[in-house]
Amino acid sequence: MKLSTRNVIKGKVVEVKEGQVAAKVKVDIGGGNIITSAITVDAVKDLGIKAGDQVYVLIKATSVMIGKD
Repeated sequence: MKLSTRNVIKGKVVEVKEGQVAAKVKVDIGGGNIITSAITVDAVKDLGIKAGDQVYVLIKATSVMIGKD
């Protein structure tokens, strides 16, 4: 599969927490860094995502925000 997304990071799923509609998937990308993604529970089930799986984190953002007090 080819994608237009340029930010593709391979990692290992360390935790999946399912809610009613959304799930939080934590992916260890190495170096002590964890990326957390919020996706639908349906997507978790369709992809069969579970802890220990090797996955790709794809990041395509139109904006990045930073806040400070």
